[in-house]
Formats: sequence, structure tokens, C-alpha cells
Amino acid sequence: MTPRLSALAVHLFTAIGASLAMLALHEAFQQDWATMALWLALAFVVDGIDGPLARHYDVKKNAPEIDGVLMDLIIDFLTYVVIPAYALYASGLLPGWSGWLVVLLVPFASAIYFADTRMKTADNSFSGFPGCWNMVVLALLVIEPPWWVTLALVIVLTAAMFLSLKFVHPVRTERWRALSLSVAVLWTAGIAFAAWTDFASNPVLTALVAATSVYLLVAGVAQQLWPKHNE
Repeated sequence: MTPRLSALAVHLFTAIGASLAMLALHEAFQQDWATMALWLALAFVVDGIDGPLARHYDVKKNAPEIDGVLMDLIIDFLTYVVIPAYALYASGLLPGWSGWLVVLLVPFASAIYFADTRMKTADNSFSGFPGCWNMVVLALLVIEPPWWVTLALVIVLTAAMFLSLKFVHPVRTERWRALSLSVAVLWTAGIAFAAWTDFASNPVLTALVAATSVYLLVAGVAQQLWPKHNE
């Protein structure tokens, strides 16, 4: 396969995320949260793979007429923001007024964040919480905390989008990458298994999802507190 065809194939692979988003949205409208979670988890895997593929096949050079970064952002806004915001509202995680607040607040704040040119740091981490609401919602469907805990978490993370806090990218952040990537794989597997079993009660699985979620949330901040030259 020529470099151009390889680059175009990567763009097509990225675009699969849009189809997965539609499947997840359909299941969300049907209030089938387990199947929605499976489609979102699969979209998460595609999103994790397409970046390294795009860099390997140098899509900016070999297929420059398609803006892979823009396409990725469009798909991410669907799978990371719009569908999870609706799920928070419609699933019962946030009942009544709290659901309405979040379904309006999350897309509003995320639209601003996604357009911010300062969202990436020098080490390929994210500056501020990167709007990964899909991960938040999927973890909450497993953990099922009280509604006020969910509301407080959403508000805190919304504010964190605009703070100078670092959040690791499991694939692109080099520091602790082996650990971060392993944790991300465990998290994805845990979510997929939970969805496959229709979120049946499983204390061990709940603990696994909670622990891996906490790591992915705080690893970047921990790196800020302990700079690399101290290691």
C-alpha cells in the first residue's frame, strides 16, 4: 500500500468514530445504557489508536486535504461530550433540576475548552480537565454514587477544565506512560465487562473502575507536584 493510501485509510479509520457515536446515541435514546457503554468504549479504543497511526503514516504530509485533527475533534465532541451529557440527564444519575443543569452546562463549557488552542501542554498532556465526560459517565454507571456526589464531581471537573492542572494522555504523555497505558487498558476492560453484564453489582469490578479512574484523574496533577528532575 502506498503512503497516500495508508494515510487515507487512517482517516477512514478515524471516521468510524462518528458511526460509533451514532450507535451510542441511538442506544442512549433507547435508555439501553449497557449497549451505549459498549459503543462508547469501542469509540474510546478507536480514538486511542488513530493518533499513533496518523503520526506513523504522516497523514499531514500524505493526505493533507483531510484535516485529521479537526475530524477527531468533531467526533470527540460527540462521543466525549454530547452523548455523555445526555446520559447524565436521562439515566437517572442526576435527577430533576440537577440533570437539566448538567445537560446544559457540560456542552457549554466543553465547547469553549475544545476550541482553546492552549489545551495541550509541552509534554503532550492536557491543560485542564480534557472534557472526557464519556469516561466520567461510564465510571459513574459502574460506581453509582449518590446523586449529589455525581453533581459535585461534574461541577468540580467543569471548573477544572479552565484551571492550570495537568491531565495525562495515556498514550502520548511519555512520563509514566507504561503505567498510564496499562491503567487505561484495565479501565477500558473493566467498563466493557460491566456493560457486558448490564452493570450488575460487582464490588471487585466497582473497586477496579474506581481505582483506575482516580489514577487517570490525578496522575497529571501528581506529576506537577513531583517534577521530573526530582525523580
